[in-house]
Formats: sequence, C-alpha cells, structure tokens
Amino acid sequence: MAVPQIVIVGRPNVGKSSLFNWLAGKRLAIVDPTSGVTRDRVTHLVDIQGRFAELVDTGGMGVEDADNLTEQVEDQIQTAVDSAQLVLFVVDCRDGVTPLDQEVAKRLRYVAVPILLVVNKTDAPSFDSQADEFYRFGRKMVRVSTQENRGKSELLDEIFERLPEPSDDDGPPAEAVMKLAIVGRRNVGKSTLVNTLAQAERMIVSEVPGTTRDSVDVRFELDGKAFIAIDTPGFRRGKSVNTDVEFYSTHRAQRSIRRADVVLLFFDATERISKVDKQLCDYIAQQYKPCMFVVNKWDMVAGSMPTEKWVIYLHDNFRTLWYAPIAFITGQSGKNVKAMLNHSQMLFKQSLRRVSTSQLNKQIRAAIAKNPPPVHQNRRPKIYYGTQVAAQPPTIVLFCNDPKAISPQYQRYLLRAFRDELKFGEVPIKLYLRRREHDDPRDEIDSKLDR
Repeated sequence: MAVPQIVIVGRPNVGKSSLFNWLAGKRLAIVDPTSGVTRDRVTHLVDIQGRFAELVDTGGMGVEDADNLTEQVEDQIQTAVDSAQLVLFVVDCRDGVTPLDQEVAKRLRYVAVPILLVVNKTDAPSFDSQADEFYRFGRKMVRVSTQENRGKSELLDEIFERLPEPSDDDGPPAEAVMKLAIVGRRNVGKSTLVNTLAQAERMIVSEVPGTTRDSVDVRFELDGKAFIAIDTPGFRRGKSVNTDVEFYSTHRAQRSIRRADVVLLFFDATERISKVDKQLCDYIAQQYKPCMFVVNKWDMVAGSMPTEKWVIYLHDNFRTLWYAPIAFITGQSGKNVKAMLNHSQMLFKQSLRRVSTSQLNKQIRAAIAKNPPPVHQNRRPKIYYGTQVAAQPPTIVLFCNDPKAISPQYQRYLLRAFRDELKFGEVPIKLYLRRREHDDPRDEIDSKLDR
C-alpha cells in the first residue's frame, strides 16, 4: 500500500498553505494574501501519531490565474483529489459561507474518500458559533486557527482516525487484477495491441465502460492470470490541442496513467522519438509508475536494425527511466506480446514488495562504507537508519542529521544501490529524507542488526 495522501483543498485565501505549514511543522508553502500564489501541488511527508502520510497543498479552486494558467491549476487540484485517501476541505470562519465555498462543496460531493471540513481562522471560542454556519455542508467539522495554534491536536486525531489501515501484506490479494495503461502518441499501435489481446488464444476479454472522463478498460485473462488493459487516446503536444475533445482526451490518458499499476509506453520502430514521448515519460516518472518501453512494429525494421541500437537510443533520451525494461513486439501479429505481459507482471510484483528494516539498513551501511556522503559546509552528513514505509511505489524514509546536506547526486547513488541489491531493480522508488529527533535511539538499535 502506498503512503496515504492527505489533500488540502478550498477556495483562495482560506489559509490552505498556512494549514499545510502548520501541520508540517515548518514553512514550506508560500503564504500570501494574494489569490493564486499556489499553483503546483506542494507535498511533504508527515508523521501523524506514528503513521506516515503525504500532505498535499493545492491552489485555490475557482481562482482566475493572472497568467492564464487557470486550467493548469485546476488540473493540478483534480489530480491531487483523484489520488487522495483523505481530503481536508478548508473554509474561512470570518467570511462565513461564500458562493465559492458552495461550489467547492458541490465539486467534492461525489468524491469517494473521507472529507474533513476544517474551519480555519476560528481564533477563539467566541468564534465557535460563527463557525456553526458551515454545518450546512453536512461534513464532520473541526474548528482550528493556524495563527493562534488552536485545534491542532483535535484535527490530528480526526485525521488519524480516517487514515486507511496499514497493510502488512507483501503482495496483492489473490483476486487482484493488474491494470496496464497503454500510452503513446498517435498511430504507434496501441489499439492494434488491444485488438490482438481480444483475439489471442486462451484469452477471455470483456469491455468494461469507464466513467465519461475515463478511458475504456478491457479485461482479459492470459494463462489464468487476470489483466485490465486501459486503452488511451493518443497524446499530442500541448499547442496542438485545439478542441475540447482533444483536451479531455489528454486528461483521460493522464488519469489512466495515474490509476494504472504498470504503464506500457509505446514507440513506433519506424519513427524517431518526439517531444511528446519525452513529455509522456516525464509524466510517468512524476507519478512513480512502473514503466516498460515497448517498441512496436518491430517486424518492419528487424532485418535492418539491431535491438541494441534502439536500447541505446532509448537510454540516451530517457535518462530519468534508465531502469525501465524494453520490449520489442509486433502488436498486429502478437509476436513477443506474451513475454511483454509476463514481464509487466514482474514489474507489478516488484512494486508491491517490501524489504525488512534490517536488510535495508545493512544495504545503507554498505553503500555508505563504499561511498560516504560528500562533505557539506565542512561537515560530513550522517544517515542513521532507514525504513520502508509503503509499497506501490516502494517508499523509503532515511533519517539523518541534516536532510538538506544529502545532495541529489548522493540520493541517486543510494537509489542505484537499492536497485542493485534489493528487490526493486526495475521500478521507481520514492525516497524521503527526514531529520532524526534528538530522543530517537534507533541508530543505536540498528547498528546491532547485523551482529
């Protein structure tokens, strides 16, 4: 199970970023009275009564962006809500219920995860009756004031109560179905592959309609193993998206990537890699999705081009996913399709794996002994211990004396070491750095793990 996400939403200027900083315990998001300061999602790992969760700050719903980025801001908000396990709906006690608050409440009406109504700026008990106006939204309500530090413990208790139960399973339940998103630019053969899956022997296929904003899911079985192929529209460059239909097609495809277990990124063996391919790769990497590069129509170039040349070509162009496996197939005839599906299932299993704390810390010590962290401001940073806190994607937290002193280059070195020695060789790993508390004795405990 992945680290649960707690998403903060609301209209502009209700104190979302202040709430984010308050719960995070540090100033991370910009707080300003000007509407529209927050655009992209801001995330931070928090520890709530011993449970790790990812706090997500979002832009104001309904704000008209001064730089004509309203659609992009709204898209970031919707992406965050789609991936949330808990939503904090923030309102302003002083302003009372506004038409924009009502619009936000309407948008959250069909969200399937728990929603807490956080009435901010309830600075003193004398404001409590004013906050009662928000009961009309029919949500569990918590009165807080980030400025006066009021109601924090009650809010944390309510959040903890609504977090999903942690799972100790190392793999999916027997009835789990792996979802494969088949993505790529236009005319690379995505639909041809889906048709091949529908016609192949020993495969049972049925179409499952999604919602009006989702792609169609095709369920099939291969050798007794269940899969869902998510057929997506072809991607186009942003400036080429001229109609509403194309706009929503792009959003449906992105949403399909977010809900997939494994992504198959398709290329046409007869075409060069394009900017669209790179944008897709970046989006897949941002979502921490296991990915396989699929070079389709290989029968058209197999006699004139060795596979090694395409492997080098892909690695040179997609350095962020250098660990992604590569399949060469002919979707129309089905050649190598079964091997591709088997390998995609291996990726799915890798993303669900967990390693023990002792095994992880043994690997951390070995990596540090081989290559210590570079000196930062005349001091060498210390990494005390690490733990895996979630799966799908595998999520590792390292506790150190100064997270800012661990450079991005050294973090990449550690990730490579984890891939080489642990069970996550071909899938993305989420890495967090946290400062160890002064009263935390676990570095002494972990130093004895391999004795």
